[in-house]
Amino acid sequence: MKTTINDIARVANVAKSTVSKVINDAPSISDATKEKVRAIMKELQYTPSSIATQLARQSSMNIGFIMDFERKDDFLNPFFYSLLGGAESVTFEHQYELTISNLHNRNEDFLNRYVYSKKLDGMLVNPSALNRDIVQELERLKFPYVIVGQPKEDYGVTWVDIDNIAGGKLATEHLLEQGYCKIAFLGSNPIDVISGNRMLGYHNVITSLNKSSSEDNNQYVRLSIGNEENGFIMMNELLDLPIPPDAVICVNNFVAFGALRAALSRGLQVPQQLGILTFDNYPLAPYTTPALTALDIDTFNLGVLASQVLFKKIESKTLDKLSYTLKPELIIRESTRRK
Repeated sequence: MKTTINDIARVANVAKSTVSKVINDAPSISDATKEKVRAIMKELQYTPSSIATQLARQSSMNIGFIMDFERKDDFLNPFFYSLLGGAESVTFEHQYELTISNLHNRNEDFLNRYVYSKKLDGMLVNPSALNRDIVQELERLKFPYVIVGQPKEDYGVTWVDIDNIAGGKLATEHLLEQGYCKIAFLGSNPIDVISGNRMLGYHNVITSLNKSSSEDNNQYVRLSIGNEENGFIMMNELLDLPIPPDAVICVNNFVAFGALRAALSRGLQVPQQLGILTFDNYPLAPYTTPALTALDIDTFNLGVLASQVLFKKIESKTLDKLSYTLKPELIIRESTRRK
């Protein structure tokens, strides 16, 4: 039997009018009561009939780009604006508006603000703004959304991302083709999905060669916060090894710039004595001396792809479970070219 508003009121031991006010987020109801009633609504899988009707029949002509910015630097990241540009180009074609929202420290209001209120017809969502409960509720409501970036947890839903595993493989194979044989990897936080996938592609190629065991190769892997300072520190640690690497793959431009600085400070010739390759073409790779070989990550097209998938969901009213990836492009420059 379908749960009714009377059922919610009875279980919560409040008046039916109180439940209605909670649904409409009335300021006259205390936060404690709202939290209690909403928890019961979720437990009993209750969707107000007015919300269900809106979800089925109405359109806001608006999609959301939902992020969780923990640091100010995230707003200044050029890849974020490139991603937005791609998403906006598709949104404009469909005559929709694109709303950008930061959910930091406000995840508890996620569904109330955007889904139950029907302010959005669909969402592009950064994985950091989600948890399993939110994903399950979006799936139950059949609300269109696409996760932009591979989630740390496998929710079994639609996401889009750069194929970072393929990128790590492409980078390693290029260095091997150029004659390097002791290849290192400088990554970021061990729990970072992007860094982990890039390292996995690198690791898969190295271990398939059977020239060294995985244990031996681990000496050439360093992980830390992905900035210039740590790139410098990690590269120096590698160069202090009894048998230092002759090439290094860096998780981003800032780590690569630090690695290049460490190599040049020791008088090493790049690429003759040390090859340096980086993920991401911007902001630094084309402008260093020597210029850095890079795996170009096309975040504009990633935004395009994410929005195209989202509008298919909105228009077809179906929720596929597919994931979509774009392969990075290798741009070969002086920092690795030995042949």
